[in-house]
Amino acid sequence: MKRGWNIIWHEELDSTNSEAERWLSKGSCGSIDILSVIAARCQTAGRGQGDHKWHSAPGENLTFTVVEQYEKGQMEARNQSRISWGTALAVTDYLASKGIEAKIKLPNDIYVGDKKICGLLIKLKVREKDVLDSIIGIGLDINETDFPADLPNPVSLRMAVAANTGVEPEEIPAYDIERELEIFMDYLSSRLDLSLSLSDMEKDFNSRLR
Repeated sequence: MKRGWNIIWHEELDSTNSEAERWLSKGSCGSIDILSVIAARCQTAGRGQGDHKWHSAPGENLTFTVVEQYEKGQMEARNQSRISWGTALAVTDYLASKGIEAKIKLPNDIYVGDKKICGLLIKLKVREKDVLDSIIGIGLDINETDFPADLPNPVSLRMAVAANTGVEPEEIPAYDIERELEIFMDYLSSRLDLSLSLSDMEKDFNSRLR
């Protein structure tokens, strides 16, 4: 079943993943049939893998967290890979729709060529044999063109499109990040459909590995 979604935008949060954890602790994520999406134009303490922080210039990129909840028996813990596979595939689907070929770099990054465009941070709550909920954190560089020098290999959608078309990134009109999140969520909802074949998803995922 492909789920609908509800997006709540914040001007500023410490971390969308942290906000998702607070929501779940309060039982505030709404219907099990709806994906709750927490998005922030600015994160003051965005999370990366391990102890890493996630950089994003305020208002220029997509920093958001998707909360998916499951009924008992709906998502067995042994099949939890479909969450990370589906999320990574949705990012590559979205970028392909913009004419950008992207690859999945284990464990949690999406690359365009030799440059990182997206990071994923997924946390699951498991009880016995079931996944109860998933917190899917996504940082996707959209408009930023001037990254800090200490980031080794970043790229944004604007930069990738510019490289494909042979123009300067500043000549590519800035994307509306609210609209782009709506577009992305259509891909993610499709990829997280629990009726999809897990073996087909695994083949698709493996075909896009970097």
